[in-house]
Amino acid sequence: MSTAGFNSQNGTGTGQAYANGPSQNPVAMQQLPGVNYGMTHQPIYNPMQSKAPAPPGPGLYPSGAYQPIPPVSSYQPGQPPTSYPAPLGQPLLTRPLMGVPPSQTPPQSASPSPRPSLARATPPPPAASSSSYYPNPQQLQPMAPSWQYNTGPPPMGPPTSTSTPPRGPVANHVNPSSSSPVPPSPLSSVAYSSGPGMPPTTLQGYNQPGIAPPQMNPMASHTYHPSRPAYGPPTSGQPISGPPPTGPPPTGLPPTGVPPTGPPPSLKPTPLPTGPPVANVTPTPPRYDGAMAGNGPQPSNSYNHVDNQMAGPPQHGPPGRHLGHYPSLPPGYQNTPGPHKSPSPMHPAMQSATQPYTQSSQQYQQPPGGPGPAQLSPSMAAMSLQSSTPEALRVVNLLQERNLLPPSPTPPPTPCLPQDLQKINCNPEVFRSTLTSIPQTQSLLNKAKMPLGLLLHPFKDLTQLPVVTSSTIVRCRSCRTYINPFVTFLDQRRWTCNLCNRVNDVPEEFMYNPVSRSYGEPHKRPEVQNATIEFIAPSEYMLRPPQPAVYLFVLDVSHNAVETGYLNVFCQLLLENINTLPGDSRTKVGFITFDSTIHFYNLQEGLSQPQMLIVSDIEEIFLPTPDSLLVNLNECKELVQDLLRSLPNLFQKTMETQSALGSALQAAFKLLSPTGGRMSVFQTQLPNLGVGALQSREDPNQRASAKDIQHLSPATDFYKKLALDCSGQQVAVDLFLLSSQYCDLASLGCISRYSAGSVYYYPSYHHQHSPAQVERFQKDLKRYLTRKIGFEAVMRIRCTKGLSIHTFHGNFFVRSTDLLSLPNVNPDAGFAVQMSIEENLADVQSVSFQAALLYTSSKGERRIRVHTLCLPVVNSLSDVFSGADVEAITGLLACMAVDRSVAASLSDARDAMTNAAIDSLSSYRQSVLTIQQPGLLAPACLRLFPLYILALLKQKAFRTGTSTRLDDRVFAMCQLKYQPLVYAMLMIHPSLYRIDDLNDEGALNINERTIPQPRVQQLSVEKLSREGAFLMDAGLVIYLWIGRNCHPNFLSQVLGVPSYAAVPENLYTLPELDTAESQRTRAFIGWLRDQRPFFPSVHVIRDESPLKASFMQNMIEDRTESALSYYEFLLHIQQQISK
Repeated sequence: MSTAGFNSQNGTGTGQAYANGPSQNPVAMQQLPGVNYGMTHQPIYNPMQSKAPAPPGPGLYPSGAYQPIPPVSSYQPGQPPTSYPAPLGQPLLTRPLMGVPPSQTPPQSASPSPRPSLARATPPPPAASSSSYYPNPQQLQPMAPSWQYNTGPPPMGPPTSTSTPPRGPVANHVNPSSSSPVPPSPLSSVAYSSGPGMPPTTLQGYNQPGIAPPQMNPMASHTYHPSRPAYGPPTSGQPISGPPPTGPPPTGLPPTGVPPTGPPPSLKPTPLPTGPPVANVTPTPPRYDGAMAGNGPQPSNSYNHVDNQMAGPPQHGPPGRHLGHYPSLPPGYQNTPGPHKSPSPMHPAMQSATQPYTQSSQQYQQPPGGPGPAQLSPSMAAMSLQSSTPEALRVVNLLQERNLLPPSPTPPPTPCLPQDLQKINCNPEVFRSTLTSIPQTQSLLNKAKMPLGLLLHPFKDLTQLPVVTSSTIVRCRSCRTYINPFVTFLDQRRWTCNLCNRVNDVPEEFMYNPVSRSYGEPHKRPEVQNATIEFIAPSEYMLRPPQPAVYLFVLDVSHNAVETGYLNVFCQLLLENINTLPGDSRTKVGFITFDSTIHFYNLQEGLSQPQMLIVSDIEEIFLPTPDSLLVNLNECKELVQDLLRSLPNLFQKTMETQSALGSALQAAFKLLSPTGGRMSVFQTQLPNLGVGALQSREDPNQRASAKDIQHLSPATDFYKKLALDCSGQQVAVDLFLLSSQYCDLASLGCISRYSAGSVYYYPSYHHQHSPAQVERFQKDLKRYLTRKIGFEAVMRIRCTKGLSIHTFHGNFFVRSTDLLSLPNVNPDAGFAVQMSIEENLADVQSVSFQAALLYTSSKGERRIRVHTLCLPVVNSLSDVFSGADVEAITGLLACMAVDRSVAASLSDARDAMTNAAIDSLSSYRQSVLTIQQPGLLAPACLRLFPLYILALLKQKAFRTGTSTRLDDRVFAMCQLKYQPLVYAMLMIHPSLYRIDDLNDEGALNINERTIPQPRVQQLSVEKLSREGAFLMDAGLVIYLWIGRNCHPNFLSQVLGVPSYAAVPENLYTLPELDTAESQRTRAFIGWLRDQRPFFPSVHVIRDESPLKASFMQNMIEDRTESALSYYEFLLHIQQQISK
């Protein structure tokens, strides 16, 4: 991601117009003189340009070593901030200087119109520490460098014309274009009186009477409360009259501030309002301002025009007022909610996410006689207008409340939607928003100082997935949205799209419900009952016959590779799992090995043994026998098995030390190009021969330097260009890096990143010296070989008109503004999307997002997996804050920080993350709090935000002042961008448990196994005890720390040793002892491992262990030589807010 390579979205380093993540919509990045964009949204500042000068301060935070501060005890609860000792004559930390204000850059509309392509204007180069999140165009304030959340970064480097012909597989570069002028939407929100002395309250967020979201976790801080303004539209221009209800809250609603306990109570609906229903006014269909922009010449296997049938022109109109319901229903259509089932016993953080799939399809609830779920009842309005504060907005003084960490992982916040809609909303582990209440305008979003984005896990393994086989897939005729639970049925024959408001006809075939085998109830079809559904696609979704499953393995067999011993493990595992590779009778496999030459293997049917063919001309690589190198697995299985048995011995005595990786990749690309498929590359050293050769760029003496980290960007664009060629031919490259030396992952990782592959990294791998790494490699490789896979995939994300996508994060190639090319898609890949608000959303009460993934299964079926998420729209800042999802915000910020580190500098990214916490809490204090109090105040929903930001600053990807190998840092950055949120959060903020006193209190029972549930501890040494044993789950690794005075009973019953001194130095697996303590401990660790697709290794460590330093570096709340403690960090935030 060097500067030269980002003139265009996926630039090659020489100005070619490629597209890759992170990417923004390809629009002209600077407003040209005399051009009026006519947008109704607030102009957004460019994040990579400077702000107005600020008063000079003594230094950057925290790009260098911290200012020396006298040590203090680990925490001082209740102590006033002023009593904290600070060095005389200098502030704790200050903000850096900033440059000139940037030009305004409107984001791209969701529906680009064809206009003449404009050459990209080159912005002035950024200042050294320039980065600002949310500037106000009218009022430039001296603030710290940060991001503007809601726009993409500008191009960097010399100006590049978009007319430059692209190289490689680029088929569809979208010319920069701006959207046509959009008239401003009328603001129409009805205010209601809140009682004497209360400000008017809009009804942007009111709910059905007596309806609450399902309870997810007793300790959840986002539980619905009776006083919370709920979701719903204005019913009329008349204020609601009547006294507020008194007495206890209705059944199903927990009282404010009191965590619910016991089983979920029954939900009893309160009577619906009487009187004439509100008329359902159907907005007129939207106008179109042109087709999709910028389609260049396509390669023969481009799926663009197929997905244009699938996706259509991305035009959107105003969404309908009512979701998934008829405006008024005949008696036969009035249904009751389905039975409520208790959640399955599993990790609390995943309970809510999985719950929609562990229960049977819910019946679609229709309010009798009412116009739909958005209708508000007077009783609900009166209840919601009480003055009590919802739990999410409870004021927390971070400097006084020490124990903020919940005792167990909390589920994500629940959007304030009617319960019947929330019950069928998308699984939050699949589709999650940083804000569960969408601001009505961009200016409101800017005022909140929080990022708006989506986090997706689209191909996740699901326990229950409805699959529909139909010759007709019902979609909107305008925006091509798939029918979903949030559309509106006008009657049995017509439905209104929830994204563009187009009225569509219901096809005759859709009138029949295959589940109930009934006719005439289209609203009960599975497509309208499930927010996640999969279609078997008909032939119009295919450009060519679906490709077979093709697997090519490219293996390093140099002396260094043989020494690691990985080849034995690989061949043995593939032999064991060769019959479980996903595929059918057409599945093909092939093998290439390489050192200083390239070795092919003829596996043609009829041969008595495999033939090795050596090509020594690595400069102009060719395929010696193209037809017999990729063979049908079923027909040639015996030859393949013979090869796997002989490979480890074939190179056992090799003395070749050179590695021609680039040439091997070129050969593999030629072999896979005709069909597409998956290339699995195993590499153990720095490539040093032929094309793509690299040199070591790491200076070990600079690993702990406080200066900016160098060489985070690729040293060459060879691997990026090759990856883009692979993507064009439906080839994905997965990289397994097993090395004890520097391998330049920043360069090699491009081959996977731009081809939608994945990276596996095993530092210091050796079959004898690192048994824990060997075990992790074995478990990871087995899952990799046997997990499901999708080939030749594309994914398109649509959203309600008025919203737009401007940046993607993950491993992919961006084919157009909202279309991702994924040659392979796997169930462990996550993606993130940044959004902006382009038009006022005053006319709608909710917005929807839909992700559609079109892929070929390993069995050769063309399938479409569709996820739809619905969220309410609010017009008050307090409602925006109350819907903040702190984990999703942290995950999106981590992705943004990785991009900033590579495009600008590590210190710039660190400053921006710090300012994210400062700015959001400052906005909350200034604009939401009605009574100003001393201290550092945060809403309960954001109480962990500063802690998570500090955790990011101390994470391996972003830390400074601590010796960190460059490849380790780059891999940590790859993981933050690629891992789904639930796994990334463990890498950001590990979980610490005390396990020497495990018991069955509160335990889960899964498959007749009892799983203890110990309390999550704070990451501070003060929580450790020499008398105890503590387990830290850090995602990829699990540490078990044994205190020096640990009770002998635990040592003998769990570790099988008589004393502390007898604990082995390199213990990485727990003995299977027939004791209750051993069974509890192993059950708990096994349960933690089962929650994720990768395999974390366990390290048992003592005080003398070399790994103790790694364990202690995860003690985020403690101070180190180069990083603040949590309390000091809070003081710094308070100091910046009070400036």
